[in-house]
Amino acid sequence: MAFDGITVSAIKAEIEDKILGGRIDKIYQPEKDEIILGIRSMGQAYKLLLTSNASNPKFHFTQTNPSNPMTPPLFCMVMRKHLQSGKIIKIEQPDFDRILNIYVESLNELGDYSVKKLVLEIMGRHSNIILTDENNTILDCIKHIGHDTSSVREVLPGREYTLPPSQGKINTLELDNNNFNEVLENNPSFEIQSVIYKNYTGISPIAASEICYRANVNGSTPVEALTDIQKEIVFNKFSELVEDIKANRFYPESITNEKGKTIDFSPIEMTQFNGLEIKKYTSISELIESFYANRDFAYRIGQKTQDLRKLITQNIERCIRKKDIQMQTLRSIKNRDELRLKGELLTANIYSIKKGMTTVELPNYYSENQELVAIELDSNKTPSENAQKYYKAYNKAKRTFEALKDQIKSNDEELAYLESVLTSVNNCTDEQDVKEIRRELREEGYVKKVKNQKDKSKKHSVPLHFISQDGFDIYVGKNNIQNDELTLKFARPRDIWMHTKNIPGSHVIIVANGQTIPDTTLNEGAMLSAFYSKAKNSSKVPVDYTEKKNVKKPNGSKPGFVIYETNKTAYITTSEEEIKKIRRGD
Repeated sequence: MAFDGITVSAIKAEIEDKILGGRIDKIYQPEKDEIILGIRSMGQAYKLLLTSNASNPKFHFTQTNPSNPMTPPLFCMVMRKHLQSGKIIKIEQPDFDRILNIYVESLNELGDYSVKKLVLEIMGRHSNIILTDENNTILDCIKHIGHDTSSVREVLPGREYTLPPSQGKINTLELDNNNFNEVLENNPSFEIQSVIYKNYTGISPIAASEICYRANVNGSTPVEALTDIQKEIVFNKFSELVEDIKANRFYPESITNEKGKTIDFSPIEMTQFNGLEIKKYTSISELIESFYANRDFAYRIGQKTQDLRKLITQNIERCIRKKDIQMQTLRSIKNRDELRLKGELLTANIYSIKKGMTTVELPNYYSENQELVAIELDSNKTPSENAQKYYKAYNKAKRTFEALKDQIKSNDEELAYLESVLTSVNNCTDEQDVKEIRRELREEGYVKKVKNQKDKSKKHSVPLHFISQDGFDIYVGKNNIQNDELTLKFARPRDIWMHTKNIPGSHVIIVANGQTIPDTTLNEGAMLSAFYSKAKNSSKVPVDYTEKKNVKKPNGSKPGFVIYETNKTAYITTSEEEIKKIRRGD
């Protein structure tokens, strides 16, 4: 379900019950578009998350403890100045829209009490967090919107705060028979479902669909095709929903499909999803946090790795272009042996060739049939000079070929390395993984080193840990640094090492502990190797495995690169659902 007015109302009711009258004692800004308020109320501590990111703008209580920047951003400092130790005196949702206003009473610079308003606007990419004073003047906002960005509404410090432009919708909480019938009369040819969500604030398409389902009416039916009784039933079901909202009667739940994947959430009971698994929640905040956990993580990691992906992709494209040029050059010198042959034939028959000739046919004495070979000559050169011309061309082509062999090998190794790094970026599970990849690229010369820059973080990310059905520990490297650590330092000689065949991916180690690894554990290890590789979405992925003692790292090779022998190959098709079945370790 979209983060609509119903969801906003449900969360507002929950936080109002818990923090109204509470005091803000801590304010953090872990991300550029995210604020966390630490609130103490009735002897309890709460953390209220407000985020205005374009993908998942929302607010709710949170249990997470995100890391904060060493230096607080300016907006965070402004928030602390005006809201720290302030008392929450009012929480409202204007016009049942996707807007939340939190009124905070605090002391100003003169020691007098004043009321500030913290506004969260949930509007997709236009979402924002805004702080205003008692005169509705904007003190600051997390996103500054100037005239060059929006010609309709400026959101800047010092400007008067105004609500987003109205869409001419009716406040859902003011639903009555008159305005409902008027809306239907004005939209006779439109589907009843779209008429509801396009004319009433805070109603999403899925909520409108639920209203129609409860009324036993097909949501795609045009208004003019409905009978008066059907219209009345739709209005009654809509009214019942509005009464539940007014009374704060919400029933948070998540909807899971037959594959076990959570596909939607709702603050109200969804009767239209018959046959699907429904999980009930006692807290709407808990539901929202659970539903958006993976989406938030993907969004944040995507933000933090955007520059790395661009850098790696640019270098991969450079290697591909370089390889195309190398292949073209290789094709251009494929006849180098013919150049040598012509030089030798001219030398052997030098006395039968006269200066001024433009072509000559000579028997190929290297061939049993001694067929004639046509050789072009420069009429201005002597026979000896023509022979030398072919020898020089041959030697140049030979040197080019020898140089190309090394260049092609080096370029192929770099391309494989960059693809492995890109796979590592996709395998990141926390910010520390991103930092390690950034450090690796810096050491390899892809990221410019900054003088006197020190990595203040002493933390190191750890490989993924799984436990097989048979109780064997399985470790999966998330980047090349971890791959080297796992294979070269952690693994013992009889442990099993796994990697996708000729495909960038993670090193996987199955700890043998002196035992024979059963086939079920080998299969689980191979599934992990395939899943944490570039071929994770492919079928029958080849996975090589051997004992660690057969794996070596060549001197001077790039991180993550190894060679191995006496291996076996398994062909694996895996999926996210299968990986979730493998038990995670600590």
